[in-house]
Amino acid sequence: MGEKKCPHCGNWSKWTTDINDLCEHCGKPLGGRDLEYKEQRDRDTKANEEQWIFYIKETDTEFVKGMKKVGNFFYTIYMAILTFLAWVIAALPG
Repeated sequence: MGEKKCPHCGNWSKWTTDINDLCEHCGKPLGGRDLEYKEQRDRDTKANEEQWIFYIKETDTEFVKGMKKVGNFFYTIYMAILTFLAWVIAALPG
């Protein structure tokens, strides 16, 4: 356990290297910009997942869910084949 200076009040607080730790003095998160960056990255990741063509929504019918699972399966197989071929091409020269 260590200490970290609060970006809001400037006092030192105990810090367990968790980005969500709170300041003992003002009660605000000690993460500062790192916490903001993590929250933005989480929002972007969720938005990217939802834009994926085979993303399964709870409102999809059972047929659509099944077709998206099949699509994900064949996409995974396709990418595995392409990755293998790229590896073979890279390994051939030597």
